[in-house]
Amino acid sequence: QVQLVESGGGLVQAGGSLRLSCAVSGRTFSSCAMGWIRQAPGKGREFVAAISGSGSVTYYTDSMKGRFTISRDNAKNTVYLQMSSLKPEDTAIYYCALKGGPTIGTMTGQYGYWGQGTRVTVSS
Repeated sequence: QVQLVESGGGLVQAGGSLRLSCAVSGRTFSSCAMGWIRQAPGKGREFVAAISGSGSVTYYTDSMKGRFTISRDNAKNTVYLQMSSLKPEDTAIYYCALKGGPTIGTMTGQYGYWGQGTRVTVSS
């Protein structure tokens, strides 16, 4: 079975940084595009970023560009989300998600496997 385990969430002050990690097992990691999706309290799911299986292509939602960086280490079966210049509105549960193929998708529904989420709280 596919398993995705996020870590790295926590409490940070506005302007600070966090690095989220997602460890993947149960699939050939390099053949799967990966994404990060978040859900803020009382809000719907919001796509954050995606990276292709090889790492050569990335995508960011406009509000994340310049602040968030998605990367992956295929030797470690791990995808990362480096978050900088955090804002209170970034407060959410962040989910790591896996797509069945190597090309990126920019829609939540294209990612069939999700982790349990890691909570990020940004204080003002």
